[in-house]
Amino acid sequence: MPALYTRFSGGSVGRLAGLSDGVFAIAMTLLVLELHVPVMEAVHHQRPVWEGGTLGAEQGLWHALVLLAPKLLAYVMSFLTLGIFWVGQQTQLNQFERADRHLTWIHLAFLAAVSLMPFSTALLGEYIEYRLALAVYWLDLLLMGGMLLASITYGHRAGLLKADVDDDTRLAHRRRIIGYQALYAVAVALSVINTYVSILLIVLLQLNSAVAPRVWRLSSF
Repeated sequence: MPALYTRFSGGSVGRLAGLSDGVFAIAMTLLVLELHVPVMEAVHHQRPVWEGGTLGAEQGLWHALVLLAPKLLAYVMSFLTLGIFWVGQQTQLNQFERADRHLTWIHLAFLAAVSLMPFSTALLGEYIEYRLALAVYWLDLLLMGGMLLASITYGHRAGLLKADVDDDTRLAHRRRIIGYQALYAVAVALSVINTYVSILLIVLLQLNSAVAPRVWRLSSF
């Protein structure tokens, strides 16, 4: 009986990791493109009419940079987000002995969500006070987390994990994903108060994940 293509396609974990590195690198680079240097006309437009000379132009530039603050905040948050998800995906891929077609497509779906991050970041930076923009950003986070959860779940059921990956290690992946996704949902729910409150909480969660301080750590995640 001839072998089916689906039985041996998409079997390289190394190629999947290489593709992921490339997608993450491009997405992280595209984030900064939304931070446009203020043009001279905008600087002079922001300068008070009663001021002139260098001092007035300096103040105009300061004001123009302040207007960039929402986009800069969204950039920092998203760079942290992509960094954390890159570490999470690479940690997962290191647990796999091999891949198969289904696992590969799960990670391609994950990378599709990663490639959407520049768009959701630009939307949030432009409409940072709009709950809908924050909700779109959160859906991107949810999709990335959901795909990583699907990956570790499928990998266990399909017998793709390395022999030394025990249940505690596998469950640690699940707890971390589910725990942080639940906290992201709580953060977005706080947008009924103010979107900046939500964003601040998300940034704090990202910093906790990146730094993992000994004083306060979500150790169960």
